[in-house]
Amino acid sequence: LAAGAGLVDPAMAELLAREGPDAVRHLAELGAPFDRTPDGGFAQSLEAAHSRPRVARVKGDQAGKAIMQAVVTAALASPHVAVRAGARLRGLLQGAQGRVAGVVVQEAGRFTEITAPAVILATGGIGGLYGVTTTPAELQGEGLALAALAGAMIGDPEFVQFHPTAIDIGRDPAPLATEALRGEGARLINGAGQAFMAGYHPDAELAPRDVVARAIHAEISAGRGAFLDARAAVGEHFPHEFPAVFAACLSGGIDPRVQPIPVAPACHYHMGGIVTDAAGATTLPGLWAAGECASTGVHGGNRLASNSLLEAAVFGTRAGQAAAEGAGPVRAARRLLTPDLPDAALQGLRAAMSRDAGVIRDASGLGRLLGEIEALEAQYGRAAPLVAARLVAEAALARRESRGGHFRADYPGALAPRRTFIVLPEGTPASQAA
Repeated sequence: LAAGAGLVDPAMAELLAREGPDAVRHLAELGAPFDRTPDGGFAQSLEAAHSRPRVARVKGDQAGKAIMQAVVTAALASPHVAVRAGARLRGLLQGAQGRVAGVVVQEAGRFTEITAPAVILATGGIGGLYGVTTTPAELQGEGLALAALAGAMIGDPEFVQFHPTAIDIGRDPAPLATEALRGEGARLINGAGQAFMAGYHPDAELAPRDVVARAIHAEISAGRGAFLDARAAVGEHFPHEFPAVFAACLSGGIDPRVQPIPVAPACHYHMGGIVTDAAGATTLPGLWAAGECASTGVHGGNRLASNSLLEAAVFGTRAGQAAAEGAGPVRAARRLLTPDLPDAALQGLRAAMSRDAGVIRDASGLGRLLGEIEALEAQYGRAAPLVAARLVAEAALARRESRGGHFRADYPGALAPRRTFIVLPEGTPASQAA
């Protein structure tokens, strides 16, 4: 509740905390190889803004990858699950009263309709809308955009979390120096070797992510640079305690055992998304959402570290159960598609989003960004990345305060807490509706 900057739904947070342990145990039963203590319990880490160690981990920094592998293996082995690898979401099918009745996917250049009695969007976040991201660049808010165009309510799109310590070695996506390193005692220093976080927040390295991201942004902008120094905290233990970080650093010519790691803020997580209830249901009949593309009310203005995987496990399970029980008739009346956005235009959008809707924002920059989005829409239509980017930019411009991951240089103070809810006007144009 504290990390979410006043915008967390307490009932949803309590539900997540109550059902979280069983969700982790279930993932372990599926084969996720969580680190264990000598007595067989879960080894638990402390991360930023946590009051005690509660994060189950895998080899220090590989929980996400290991959990995905376990879940994918289970799905592939399930006879009732059909996997269509390489299919890309391009549209939704809608019937009477706006009921979602399936999707349109693109496979090998061809469009295919898949009708369904229930649809769950689990399309991830919007990292690919930013020039520097820790997520796959393919995540461009397509599920968010299509749901918005179909009339679903969108919540808090302005709240984007920038991970403070992406490893700054010029890779896309940028590899991540996990927050667990700071939990183990790694320090942030500038190019002169001076530790600087205590000057920005009393919790220093364990301050909330938005504070740490702005501090690093300020040090870099001032020309002092920013580095994560784990030489004393981890040192020779890097290869087996944090193998992913160690390998990423070596690939960029950095040996973190003896050198500080160059870091920079990067788009890491979207707290906003498609508004859902506790069962994952959106405001459109027939449509559920789970994971990062959903807005459950758990994260508020600034996601608490490691709660995204937990949210996906808890609310994903709930969405699956509710969708199975709430399946309806399959009668599609219209096909809602969005056009492609050429790569050159996408790269321009990514640069503009990082510049004007990044760690620090103001009205001038957001207005400039919206002008560029409008120009791209006039040329290419309402492509999904442009719809998603506009949702972020317009909500960020409307929120004239600083809160959580949303920092306005021209409005540094906070107002009374309020969430953002958006429903696009009926008849909002997309590229095709037939």
